[in-house]
Amino acid sequence: MDQIKIGMFFKELRKEKGLTQEQLAEKLRVSRRTVSRWETGSNMPDLDLLIEMSDYYEVELRELLDGKRKGERMDKELEETVLKVADYSNDEKQKLTRRMHILFIGGLIAAVVYLILLFTDQADNFLGGFCQGVTLGMMIVGVIMTSKYAARIRACKKRLLAK
Repeated sequence: MDQIKIGMFFKELRKEKGLTQEQLAEKLRVSRRTVSRWETGSNMPDLDLLIEMSDYYEVELRELLDGKRKGERMDKELEETVLKVADYSNDEKQKLTRRMHILFIGGLIAAVVYLILLFTDQADNFLGGFCQGVTLGMMIVGVIMTSKYAARIRACKKRLLAK
C-alpha cells in the first residue's frame, strides 16, 4: 500500500469538493493536522473514517485504499464484509475505551481516598498505601495504553494468552 499515493488521492478528492483541510477536519471531527498527515502519507485514517470518507467523496473504499479511481464497482458482498469489519473495529475501540474509563475512575477514587487520608493524618496505614499504589498503577496503565505502543502491547498480550 503506497501511503504517499493514497495521500495525494485524498488531497485531490478534498480539492474537488472545494474544501480546505480545516473544513474537512471539521466534517470528519478530526484536527487539521490529522488531515495534513493523511495527505502527506505519513498517517492513515482509521477504517471507520475511511468508510465515512468513501461516502462523503462518493468513491469506493477500494479506490481510497488504492489511491486511484476505478471503473468497476465493488461487489455488494465485499462491501458488506468491509462494513462488518469496520463495525467490529468500532466495537473493539468502544470496549477498550470503557475499560480505560473504569480504570481511570478507579484511580481517581483511590486518589481522592488517599488525599482524604492524607489530610486526616491517617495515610500511614494499609489503606493509604493501597490507595497510593492503585493511583500510581492506574496512572502508569493510562500512560502506556494511550502511547503509540499500546497496539503492540495488546497484540503481544493476545499472543501470550493464546499459548
